[in-house]
Amino acid sequence: MIKMLQQIAILTALIFLVSCSLPPEQPVTRKMLKTSGVYRAYKIDESPEEVLNALNAEGEVVLKALEGNRPVFIKILATAEGLQVTSYDR
Repeated sequence: MIKMLQQIAILTALIFLVSCSLPPEQPVTRKMLKTSGVYRAYKIDESPEEVLNALNAEGEVVLKALEGNRPVFIKILATAEGLQVTSYDR
């Protein structure tokens, strides 16, 4: 019984370690980032090149930004359908 629980715990840990972010199938372009409107809707300190590098390496990026005067986190996810942008209060 204990041996089986240890195997289940090891398997669960391996699944969590392997389930990290993956780069997108198609590289994200500057045009895709521009058409998402993220730089018009939010004040972001990172340059578009930094965001593109992170998206193409990891498939997602979380940024600190301002929406008007309200501080938010922005999550940009590169999917097969395009960029998915969501924001959360800080």
